[in-house]
Parts: sequence; structure tokens; C-alpha cells
Amino acid sequence: MISIWELETFYSKRDIIIIGAGFSGLWTAISIKEKYPEKSVLIIERHAVPLGASTRNAGFACFGSLTEVIADAQKMGWEKTLDLVAMRFNGLQKIREYFKSDEIDFELSGGYEILNNEEPLQHLDIVNEKLRSVTGLEKTYHLKQDKIEDFGLGKSKFLIENICEGSLHSGKLLQKLLEKCHELKVGFLFGTAVENIDENSDEVLVYLSEDLSVKTDQLIYCTNAFSSKFLEKEEIIPARGQILLTEPIENLKLKGTFHYDEGFYYFRNLGNRVLLGGGRNQDFKTEETTTFETTEFLQNHLENFLKEVILPNHEYKIALRWSGIMAMGSEKTPIIKQLSEKQFCAVRLSGMGVALAPKIGEIVAEMI
Repeated sequence: MISIWELETFYSKRDIIIIGAGFSGLWTAISIKEKYPEKSVLIIERHAVPLGASTRNAGFACFGSLTEVIADAQKMGWEKTLDLVAMRFNGLQKIREYFKSDEIDFELSGGYEILNNEEPLQHLDIVNEKLRSVTGLEKTYHLKQDKIEDFGLGKSKFLIENICEGSLHSGKLLQKLLEKCHELKVGFLFGTAVENIDENSDEVLVYLSEDLSVKTDQLIYCTNAFSSKFLEKEEIIPARGQILLTEPIENLKLKGTFHYDEGFYYFRNLGNRVLLGGGRNQDFKTEETTTFETTEFLQNHLENFLKEVILPNHEYKIALRWSGIMAMGSEKTPIIKQLSEKQFCAVRLSGMGVALAPKIGEIVAEMI
């Protein structure tokens, strides 16, 4: 049973309830409170800490590798692709405006892409020309052959550099966002699952159990891959990203964030350790899941990639393995929309939540 004290504080009616305390939920709360300081906002998160993709990613501060941008433009057209790249680019700028680099271990160490065939190089000039309006640079992507040896990537044919990209500590960024939310008087219910939603003409009832609900005027879903329970009509395909991290490696040459194969593989140095993730295109069907686990097949595949491509002449030990759950669709544009009179959603971030969430929060704040 619930006491009167709990009913009138933790479970009291709010102007806005957000489900999900990952990057998009937290940035949305911040944007709303900055625009409407008088509104009461509550975030409900079913886990003890935000899970999904926000704390389970590779800590990339990136907005798209060369082959990814080419593939997106061929699939969605340049207008949608540039809108998306601009949203990511501006999102990263916003993170840097809000937080000092040392607070979130942000390093502008450069983003790189390994290429093993020449075809994408034929698109280099046109992509650079298109991206000039986004990055303000004459050339966003450069061919950097001299760095292949510098990084110990001798088996790679071409290396593309993007000086606007880097890395950050996802956990520290989440902690800073939580601090910012507390500062703005955002309320939280952690370790609390939402069982059901009931909207009537006056309000939305968010049921936490059969006999306990919290009322709100407006509800926002920021549940990314875990949205299918609530948003059955939307195309949201969960995509698990498996990751491994090595023990420290002596004389590690690798420095920066790296992509390979349209971003399906991604790796970086974490100090003198190597963090490697991806490869789900080797086993798409198995990886379309919301289950947090690693598979022997993909972990072996990643270790093989580590041994052959990244650390061909090194001894190494694996320290950690984990997985995160992203949300994909037939195209990469996120779903940000009004679902009913009082319900909204901001989901399906296609593995780019770090960069997209700051701007998504602003869009939602405008919508409500």
C-alpha cells in the first residue's frame, strides 16, 4: 500500500512525464525545463541506471563516416541525409557547449574510416562539397595514407580522416545530464517499469502497477528500441551491438575513433586499451533483439577482426564484453512525432543517440 506522503510527492500529478532516462529522455527534460521552467517534469526509468544504448555504447562522438553518408544519400536522398548529419553535428556541438571536455572525457582525436576498395573515394569530392554547409569546412573527409602505419593498421588500403569527430565517456556524460536535470528540478522514478497507459480527455494515466498510477497532462516516450510495447504501429527494429574491451596493451599505436564497412564495425583506443564493437551484419537476425547478452559467434568474429586488422602483431587479453540495444528502421531518420492529443515520442536513433539526442530534446520541447 502507498502512503499519503508518497502519493502527494513521488506519485503526484505532473505536467509532463517522460518514459526513459537515456540520452534522449534526459536532453528532452532539460530542453523542456529551459523553455518552460514552471512545468513539472518526471522521468520514469525501469532500470536502476539508464540502459539500452546510452550506457552500453562505444563512446563515439561522431556524425557519420564517408561510406555511411554515401549509403544514406543513395537510400534517402541528399536532403534527408544532410538534415540528419547536421542534426548530429549540431548535437555534438551542444554537448561541448554544456560540458567541459574533462568532465566527460571528451577528446577531439579525429574520426577515421578504413577502406579496402577505391569506389568510395570517387564520391569524396561531392560528399565534401555537400557537407560544407554543415561543418563549414572546405573538406570534412581527407585521405590520410601516412597514418595507416602510424596507427599500426598495415593491412588496410585506405584511411579517411574526419577532424571534427572524437570520443567521450558515455557514463560521465549521463551523470552530468542527470546532475543538470536535478539542478532544473526534474523528478525521477528509477527502477520503475510502466505497465500500462490510459489516455482520457482530461489526462494520461501512467500505470506502474494495477492499483498505482501517476497522472500527467502530456506523456513522452523516449524508449528507443524498447518502444514496441507502447508504439506498435511504428517501425522500430531492435539492433544489438556487441562490444569487447582489451586489457592495457604496451606501445599501443591506435589513437582516435575508427569505422569500417559503413560503420558496422567501430573501434577506438580507451587510453592504452582497444574497444571494439559491431559486426551485427554477420548475423542480422540474431541481433534483432532486446536481450542484453553476447554470443560466442559474434565475439569470436570480433576477436578475429581485432587480431587481423587492429592488432596484427600484438598479444592481448580481453577484459570485458557487453552489449547495448539500438533501434533501427528502413531509414535512419528518427521518429519524433505527436501520437495522440497528449502523447508524443522521440525514438529510433539508429545508433547515433549521443549526437542526436541534444537536438531531439529541442524538437520535442517545441512540439509540446
